[in-house]
Amino acid sequence: MSAGPVSSSNLFAPFLDRLAEAASGAIMPHFRQGFAIDNKWKAGFDPVTIADKNGETAMRALINETYPDHGILGEEHGPENLDAEHVWVLDPIDGTRAFITGLPTWGTLIGLRTNGVPSLGMMVQPYIGERFGGDGKTAWYDGPLGARQLKTRPCEKLEDATIFTTTPALFKNGERQAFDQIEAAVQLSRYGTDCYAYCMVAAGHGDAVIESGLQAYDIVALVPIIEGAGGVVTTWTGGSPADGGQIVASGDPRLHEILLRDLAKAA
Repeated sequence: MSAGPVSSSNLFAPFLDRLAEAASGAIMPHFRQGFAIDNKWKAGFDPVTIADKNGETAMRALINETYPDHGILGEEHGPENLDAEHVWVLDPIDGTRAFITGLPTWGTLIGLRTNGVPSLGMMVQPYIGERFGGDGKTAWYDGPLGARQLKTRPCEKLEDATIFTTTPALFKNGERQAFDQIEAAVQLSRYGTDCYAYCMVAAGHGDAVIESGLQAYDIVALVPIIEGAGGVVTTWTGGSPADGGQIVASGDPRLHEILLRDLAKAA
């Protein structure tokens, strides 16, 4: 599988596919197989599996071997050299709950922050065989439907929009009220999507993703994909999404302004 039909000017774009292969090779032997599930939280449930750990280990090894001066921020194994100009931000399985229940809506997130700014990213779904990539200027897809460029679709009115969130349980206190008001106004909302929602917005199949409580490794890889396809990703106050938090991603900048207006009161 190639980096796609779009020629990226980012020097590190071809390396995304090497990282994708490394992660997929470590993760796929465990999907829909029997494996132990650990809980990272003392109260509540935040699952992690051997597949998560092995996937990140494989990517880290390749990064350290190829670009030893780069930094790494990963969900499972912590930070390395975060003061570096280039820092890889890794989530081997975004959507572990989907993974452990056999649903193919999880993905491997491979992001790159350059001087703190998300500059390159890929979402990999090895079971389906899909890759969504972007460098902030352009975005691409490769998979069963063939290689193609990604482009968001126009949607300037809230009542015409399809929105996504992984679960409304993400939202606390006033956040939930703000989301519920938006959901009541839109044409369609969908849950349980994890990283796939952002890629569907980039591909023009949906219009926005609204989430809260995200970490950097949940979003950095997805920002260059959305932006490269013509969309916008910010915090609920319009700030940088590079460190996670309250995140809104929109395919149409006009819709984004409407959503920011409605979300700001809960930011």
